[in-house]
Amino acid sequence: MANSALLVMDVQRDVVAIADDGSGYLPRLRRAIDGARAAGIPVIYVVMGLRPGDPEVSPRNRVMTNAVRAGLFTEGAPGTEIHDDVAPQQGDVVVTKRRGSAFSGSDLDLVLRARDIDSLVLTGIATSAVVLSTLWHAIDLDFGLTVLADACLDTDPEVHKMLIEKLFPQWADVVAVEDWLEAIALQ
Repeated sequence: MANSALLVMDVQRDVVAIADDGSGYLPRLRRAIDGARAAGIPVIYVVMGLRPGDPEVSPRNRVMTNAVRAGLFTEGAPGTEIHDDVAPQQGDVVVTKRRGSAFSGSDLDLVLRARDIDSLVLTGIATSAVVLSTLWHAIDLDFGLTVLADACLDTDPEVHKMLIEKLFPQWADVVAVEDWLEAIALQ
């Protein structure tokens, strides 16, 4: 785990308000974050942030256009901030992205390469958006991958289940937070 980082992606106030299903998602994610810190694994937060006026949003991009119409992701808006229950601590890196993947329009790859990180542990909202997009991008960049199944959340439970149980295991280790915490404690 020496060359790993935990990515906490799109766990922003407005996103949590839309997706949180009352299943204890934030406390589970908090345990993963605390466990990573205790094991010396860097925690890197990734947030979606769009400049006021949305100059990076093309009308041809339905996803981004719908997000803007919904009033989501404007830099500086309170709803765009990382949720208080999992807020960064001093020393944590916060990366701003402009599209679905944590790598798109951000300096995440630069941050990871500067720290010699070659393995990622993925968490975030939504499983079918940032987690899926980042997983595919990270595969193409040759990162080792772990997905914390219960530290990912989606507004569609069936899609989440299909991704976690059928698709992601083809390319990543998929484990529960508690199992991952046990594994890193043994390192």
